[in-house]
Amino acid sequence: MDLKDLYRDVILDHNKRPRNFGTLDPADSRADGHNPLCGDRLTVTVRMDGDRIDDIRFEGKGCAISTASASLMTEAVKGKDVASIARLRDMVQHALTEHDYEVPGELGKLAALAGVREFPARVKCATLCWHTLDAALGAGAATVSTE
Repeated sequence: MDLKDLYRDVILDHNKRPRNFGTLDPADSRADGHNPLCGDRLTVTVRMDGDRIDDIRFEGKGCAISTASASLMTEAVKGKDVASIARLRDMVQHALTEHDYEVPGELGKLAALAGVREFPARVKCATLCWHTLDAALGAGAATVSTE
């Protein structure tokens, strides 16, 4: 299976059956994100255990890439500490924006997002959840926009 097939299959699966969809109550933190270009809106709620994400959920409405990216992100970051999450976020950002970037195996299913780099206008759709998670891990309640 090549990267394009993987990209298509993973995006479709996570869009149709998003993982960790919903809201956490109680949550230690939450943030809202908005992509005005595409109309994507999402809320990320997080429960922490020290500097590790104990549980995470997202909800909202968005395009297939936005929903799939948020679903993949929540699976990837659950149980990880803030430093590991920052490393993952940076690798995903490189995979989304640099055509010659060698996607590391440690990205796992997140590697499928590298297919977005073929559609530069959709990078903001794929990164919205990461910016929103950063806000949730930072100052608590916050709103972020990709514009």
